[in-house]
Amino acid sequence: MTGIGRLILIWAALLVLLAATVAASAVLHGAASLTASLLIAAIKAGLIFWFFMHLGEEAGLVRVMALGAIAWLGILFALSGADYATRGWW
Repeated sequence: MTGIGRLILIWAALLVLLAATVAASAVLHGAASLTASLLIAAIKAGLIFWFFMHLGEEAGLVRVMALGAIAWLGILFALSGADYATRGWW
């Protein structure tokens, strides 16, 4: 499938995942809700990167650079979380 049909299919998948996120937040509680929401968000981000940003059609180096940017963002989040967790608030 090419062209507009593929984009509509991906859009429909994103809407289904949106409904899954809403359902998970309504049904699950605590850590399970957070885990499910983050997993669904990662899948949605992957669909957007691969299809709407045309990462699937790019050369290997572009994919490596995109993965490096995501890894760097993960490092920044991890360091910010470590700072927050070890800071004394009294």
